[in-house]
Amino acid sequence: MKNLEKQKKDFQGAFSTEIAITTFAIGTILFLLYYIFPNKSELLITGLFYIFFAVLVNGILLLILLYHYIILPNQREFIAIKIMILISNIPIATLYLYIIINLLNNELKF
Repeated sequence: MKNLEKQKKDFQGAFSTEIAITTFAIGTILFLLYYIFPNKSELLITGLFYIFFAVLVNGILLLILLYHYIILPNQREFIAIKIMILISNIPIATLYLYIIINLLNNELKF
């Protein structure tokens, strides 16, 4: 019981925000590099590996946050905000992917 009480006091959640901001920043840099240099297939391959890595890391972190959401009912609002920050990268990554696919389609038409 004391361990759970200590865990309730210690949960800060800053790591999840740092990971979300870092994955957003790296994804944006890769997107901008591809937008500047559209004919670089190395950037596409790097981007695909990065997407796999980001989904894996963010997925594990999401599971950890969901676990804390369940076991720490007093901090659910705080943890829910951390979860929303983490999953806010999904629509941004989808937009980046949509733009890159359109750029690739336009290259193939000519």
